[in-house]
Amino acid sequence: MMLLSIGQAARRWESIGKMKSALKTIGGHRRYAEHDVNARLTKSKRINICYARVSSHDQKSDLETQVKFLENHCAERNIPATTIQDLGSGLNFKKKGLNRLISLILNQKVDTVYVSNKDRLLRFGSELLVTIARHFGTTIHFVNDCVHTFEQALARDVLEIITVFSAKLYGARSHKKQQALMAA
Repeated sequence: MMLLSIGQAARRWESIGKMKSALKTIGGHRRYAEHDVNARLTKSKRINICYARVSSHDQKSDLETQVKFLENHCAERNIPATTIQDLGSGLNFKKKGLNRLISLILNQKVDTVYVSNKDRLLRFGSELLVTIARHFGTTIHFVNDCVHTFEQALARDVLEIITVFSAKLYGARSHKKQQALMAA
């Protein structure tokens, strides 16, 4: 275990963008705003979460693979993390794990959420959750997110919309089929 002085810790936080000095004195000493230091100290008590989700019971092995991948990602970086797993559609918020995650974020108990891909958080609307999390001091990190160009992002968004409509159409057909079977 490496021990740091408060000065070393503050310089490290500044170098990685976690805190910014308010000013430098003529002698080159950094001064930090009290609220930034308090926020950093409070945030250091927060937890990190690996969030994994699949849509159906058929994908149970995929869920285990996601969990292992995320836990290894954090372990390799010496990041202590708690894992939340979900089984359910990415089209809505009707998942116990997701609701627990949101509650923890809103109560400012989460530093960073690690998710393998954006669609594992939610199929549609993940940007809203990312914005809300940021407001409460939480970072959501998509580990495999490698979209770099506008065209790639646009293609991914179009595919996301098609997926949502396809899933809703399939769900509607399934519901009609169930009603027909029950009426027979």
